[in-house]
Amino acid sequence: MADMLVRLYNLPPLEPALARAEQEGIVVRRGEPWERRKVLTFVNEQFSESWADEVRLGYARNPISVFVAAEAGEIVGFAAYHTTRLDFFGPEGVREDYRGKGLGAALLLSCLWALHWEGYGYAVIGWAGPVDFYKKCCGATVIEDSEPGVYWSLKRG
Repeated sequence: MADMLVRLYNLPPLEPALARAEQEGIVVRRGEPWERRKVLTFVNEQFSESWADEVRLGYARNPISVFVAAEAGEIVGFAAYHTTRLDFFGPEGVREDYRGKGLGAALLLSCLWALHWEGYGYAVIGWAGPVDFYKKCCGATVIEDSEPGVYWSLKRG
């Protein structure tokens, strides 16, 4: 999978994405230190141990570079940045039964706006799976010849 580039100076507004999630009864917010274990368990059980390792790094940063989607205190989605590499977005995941509610967009835009507010002009979406989603949601473009990019060790073992 290739990487994608996002122009952080030309992002869609965050507020409508957060409002859509709230209409579904879900709050999207920055992760809190006291829920780290809960979020890591969610990521490990719903997605993968390697993603949980990356999220663990996001919880070690100040500010925490992990956003969560929660309904009544239950974690239903997450997204992280500054984990694979500085200025990289990902990983991100939403529990399967919560997909289609706009949570992926709200989590993605929360992270990208955080990068913008930190002073970055561009962000990289590493090893982008849903390319069309990223193009539509934030105008991301594929970076030519970027596979495997920083993920070379996954290919070589």
